[in-house]
Amino acid sequence: MKGEHDEPLGVFLTVSEFQSILDELEELEDIKAADAFESRDDKEFVPFRQALDEIKSGLVK
Repeated sequence: MKGEHDEPLGVFLTVSEFQSILDELEELEDIKAADAFESRDDKEFVPFRQALDEIKSGLVK
């Protein structure tokens, strides 16, 4: 899609193409978060069930 001076205005994507891009972005965000955690010096590991309980209770986002 181009404007009157041939500059790009937008793109057309199918729903599946758009969903694929969103999925890839989510995966990249997860990788970024994991990398940030790995670089921390104060890593605190908690049991999986405890982590779920903390998330459900609103202690952790």
